[in-house]
Amino acid sequence: MTHTTKNSAKLTRRSVVKAATGAALVSCATAPSIAHATQTASVFVHGVASGDPLPDGIMLWTRVTPTPDAIPGSGRGGVTVVDWSIATDHQFTQIVASGSVNTGPEVDHTVKADVRGLAPATRYWFRFRAQGVESPVGQTCTTPALNTMVDRLRLGVVSCANWEAGYFSPYRHLEARGDLDAVLFLGDYIYEYASGEYAARDHVVRPHQPAHEIVTLGDYRLRHGTYKTDPDLQRLHASLPAIAIWDDHEFANNATAEGAENHQTTSEGVWSARMAAAKKAYFEWMPVRQSVAGTTYRWLRYGRLADIALLDLRSFRSAEGDWGPSGDVDEPDRTITGRTQMEWLKAGLTQSDAAWRLVGNSVMMSPVQFLSLPAYLMRPLAKLLGLPQEGLAVNTDQWDGYTADRHELLGHLKKFGIMNTVFLTGDIHSAWASDVPFEAATYPFSDSVATEFVVTSVTSDNIDDILKVAPNTVSVVGTTALRAANRHLKWIDLDSHGFGVLDVSTDRAQMDYYVLSDRTDPNATATWARSYRTLNGTQKLERVKTPPS
Repeated sequence: MTHTTKNSAKLTRRSVVKAATGAALVSCATAPSIAHATQTASVFVHGVASGDPLPDGIMLWTRVTPTPDAIPGSGRGGVTVVDWSIATDHQFTQIVASGSVNTGPEVDHTVKADVRGLAPATRYWFRFRAQGVESPVGQTCTTPALNTMVDRLRLGVVSCANWEAGYFSPYRHLEARGDLDAVLFLGDYIYEYASGEYAARDHVVRPHQPAHEIVTLGDYRLRHGTYKTDPDLQRLHASLPAIAIWDDHEFANNATAEGAENHQTTSEGVWSARMAAAKKAYFEWMPVRQSVAGTTYRWLRYGRLADIALLDLRSFRSAEGDWGPSGDVDEPDRTITGRTQMEWLKAGLTQSDAAWRLVGNSVMMSPVQFLSLPAYLMRPLAKLLGLPQEGLAVNTDQWDGYTADRHELLGHLKKFGIMNTVFLTGDIHSAWASDVPFEAATYPFSDSVATEFVVTSVTSDNIDDILKVAPNTVSVVGTTALRAANRHLKWIDLDSHGFGVLDVSTDRAQMDYYVLSDRTDPNATATWARSYRTLNGTQKLERVKTPPS
């Protein structure tokens, strides 16, 4: 059973060459939004998507439902031939590549076409056809040529979307902007819990399928399929290329190479089998490329403006450690990246000749001491993080739990004078803006070697949800205490849901934070809340009063 196109792809050289004319001047962010299909045929109920853009290629994705009973994870339905085509116009009069894929239950009837031979910095439209039915039309874009000078890059940034906690309105707002080049998904794209187990304010807005905690391959497939029916997510995927990494909930809470907080071997089987099932479903259902090692860490590049490192911080990490006098978070043999990935990351940062080095990083890099918080905030925060509720000094699921790796990476930036490194992070269901000091204890008298932007959750619980109080009730107290104990933290929002927009030019990288009016309202509005930027060469953040035009 073939899952991706090989020799079945057909490129029209004349069309590709024609599309390449003036390609360096084309920007994905300036193209008008396509007119989406108002009715999705039953064959393509999960929509279309694209991802992992390259100067000459893009990954196309869809899933077909050949028979009504061939629901995700069912194993039903036979082999189906799916045709795909990609063109430089919405009417498909200039088709530049096409091909066919055989898909079936071995890959849950998903389809991935890794199209190459395209022109750089070019807008394309794509579609699929199966059983005489055409899919909705999607649009995507390749990245600029590797050595092209690029004026601007603008990315939507999201993480932590719990289906049961609300509607994915942030995706709708990102799609509607019409000025983005791609969307960066920083993990927790799905959640593994049983229905009601992780619901906001003890209220399930829309129930998970399956209703039980997902453990098997069929379970993970059905959960992915459920999320892919969200209309806002479908529109976003059909409009912009996705750049995605996983975090823990694509597997189970606080996942490591050795196990997870939300995995019980006695009732749920061997951890390695569960993780393998989760990975297989992820690669089937997401428009991302799988490395030879079966992981997601990889580099992408937007000309000479930005290199993007995308990390896998779950597959190779040591078991979660303990903090305290007898704890082991500082042990030198503990790792969050694994040795191979660490060397790959350091080498890439050293060799990068781009103006900016962006790191897609699923858990927070900046050190944070939490003991300054009052008890009534400490307890819900510990619950949110899946940590002991009697108190915590650090979140050992973050880089704070793997201090040797962090010291090695930040020391590498410092030693080799690597400038303009920006960590882009999700996971913690709150928004943060921070300098990243090499020695936090002596900051600001010691150097900041990078900066970090953390985006809040799309829908997943934050502290006000757990306490069942109105938004902004606890943020002022929590922010004041945390910033007093952590002088490198510039801003914290513990209460809101929303998304970020990263705007990068040669002279600065800026994150604009947007908050949602009500995650339980499918028509929720989004409002700009705050912006921070780091200027070229400074390694420090400063507040900006307005988002860029």
